[in-house]
Amino acid sequence: MFKEFKEFAMRGNMVDLAVGIIIGAAFGKIITSLVNDVIMPPIGLLLGKVDFSNLFVDLSGKHYSTLAEAKAAGAATINYGLFLNTVIDFIIVAFVIFLIIRQINRLKREEPPAAPNTKDCPYCCTAVPVKATRCPHCTAEI
Repeated sequence: MFKEFKEFAMRGNMVDLAVGIIIGAAFGKIITSLVNDVIMPPIGLLLGKVDFSNLFVDLSGKHYSTLAEAKAAGAATINYGLFLNTVIDFIIVAFVIFLIIRQINRLKREEPPAAPNTKDCPYCCTAVPVKATRCPHCTAEI
């Protein structure tokens, strides 16, 4: 049973999948940092110095100036700023994956098939060069 499991786990597809998941997780962290640390601060500055990660709706009826204060107090909140960051993360990841897949598909495009250089004789069904006017096997005119 261990041998079968080892064969299953070491198949090429399984190893490729594992590598893809690990790279995907690392890529996700990079994109999250890009959104939180590079993209959102200028957008927040343009929108009046808004910190998106600190946008929330307090459901307890009390007022908290930051999300950290509300969480420390145990207040129920709707964290729509964090949701916006996550949506932007997703859009960037989806766009980058689209660009990568698009480039892979361009590289994989097959060239059109080459024109045939032979044709079949209608009388004896022998392959004859396209430019031939007479079949070399049965001597019929083509």
